[in-house]
Amino acid sequence: MAEHILEFRDVGKQFAGVRALDKVSFSVDAGEIHAIVGENGAGKSTLMKIVSGFYPAGTYEGSVFINGQEIQFKDIADAESAGVAIIYQELALVPKLNVIDNIFLGHELKTARGSIDMMAQSKRTQELLELLGLDVNPFLPVQELGVGQQQLIEIAKAINRNARIIIFDEPTAALNEKESYQLLDLIRDFKAKGITSIYVSHKLEEVLAVADRLTILRDGSTVETAPVKGNAAMNEGLIISYMVGRTIENRFPWAEKHPGDVVLEVRNWTVPHPVLEHKNALENINLSVRKGEIVGLGGLMGAGRTEFALSLIGLYQKPVTGTLAIDGREERINNPNDAIRRGLCYLTEDRKGKGLILFNSIKTNMTLASLKQFTHFSRINPMQEDAAAQGMVSGLSIKSSSLEQLAGNLSGGNQQKVVLAKWLLAQPKVLILDEPTRGIDVGAKYEIYELMNRLTADQGVGILMISSELPELLGVCDRIIVMHEGELAGELDRKNATPELFMKYATGVQ
Repeated sequence: MAEHILEFRDVGKQFAGVRALDKVSFSVDAGEIHAIVGENGAGKSTLMKIVSGFYPAGTYEGSVFINGQEIQFKDIADAESAGVAIIYQELALVPKLNVIDNIFLGHELKTARGSIDMMAQSKRTQELLELLGLDVNPFLPVQELGVGQQQLIEIAKAINRNARIIIFDEPTAALNEKESYQLLDLIRDFKAKGITSIYVSHKLEEVLAVADRLTILRDGSTVETAPVKGNAAMNEGLIISYMVGRTIENRFPWAEKHPGDVVLEVRNWTVPHPVLEHKNALENINLSVRKGEIVGLGGLMGAGRTEFALSLIGLYQKPVTGTLAIDGREERINNPNDAIRRGLCYLTEDRKGKGLILFNSIKTNMTLASLKQFTHFSRINPMQEDAAAQGMVSGLSIKSSSLEQLAGNLSGGNQQKVVLAKWLLAQPKVLILDEPTRGIDVGAKYEIYELMNRLTADQGVGILMISSELPELLGVCDRIIVMHEGELAGELDRKNATPELFMKYATGVQ
């Protein structure tokens, strides 16, 4: 029988009267790949912050044991000394420092005279990069590396600090398919070397592919711990039913729609490349979205989808050519304020960095784009603002302690709902959703899909949805427009859309 390297016994924690964890108990075996899944707000991140020293001893109930010894971590440094490392979805690198300096930051190698041993650090860095199969210049600032490469630098940091337990928190949320497969292979290699991996993810297909066992949390409590490897009964449907407490028969709810007139039309839209002279990032784009229609915008990484969205709302750094019309009227949009006034709203793919003000209340975040609705004689009417925000909290089932709760303290799914609420209060004619379900659980995804159906079928809003998840595009959209290297490669309607045809267009196959 495998030895327990990590054990939770009746672990509990609450914030401002809200219980985040309630008597969580399970164990992780040495050298195991153990997945932890659950809806946003189920307690996954809170639990991982306890074992990684973010929440010190005395701030939570119950006990956590590593190699049979109860931990009493005062901070993250204590956890690192005990062999625990955590790789967050939002990477903890210093962008302007090079690869070597990031790996050794706070753990520098010293010469006999006490100065930093640059030669030894360089040699060790090269060994780590070779171990991870990462071919990059170690003297480059990490901000010049891709997201997947930066994540491997985080892992190199963990290995360099002799981590025996590595926690991966949504590790593939910002990676493309190839990078995701490479990371899963790396985690399997860690298992062969005796390193224990805890894999926190909403991507159930990855959990089923890589995990030995999983633990499912719901509402802060342990629901189930079960084997994955060699367990034919374990599938996505069963995991989802445990996570949400009910069976979701159809992951992509469908509503009958009757699209109306064209609400957004873009013609001959050409966008200069941000760096390369005499080259365009987007070339001669022509598309339309009708009232009450969900149009998907798909393509491989680098196809130009987000660049297209940013150029529509006036957030691109170079002038574009072409025409944009809303409700048949040609518009000139120079900045996001122009876009909002004309009913064109954009939900960013980066909700924490660009979609929310994390240290402000959820009410402030919700009403930020529509303050004129609540302003009379240059003064905000707080009762109207509160009523509008509370209506969104109720209508979108946002879990929060109050309207004054800080947006940064919400779970990922509830944060995304707050960003959605902001744009719904702005009363959009066209809503551009850029990766609207990235990093959120299946239950919250289902609620967002249902909201999209209500907005289109009942209110006639036109939606342009950018997504990297092909099943999502196929399951949700009325039409799918596929991009390849800055151009429109093809268009699929719901009846003839297949993964094979999508990939043919996305890869530029004629």
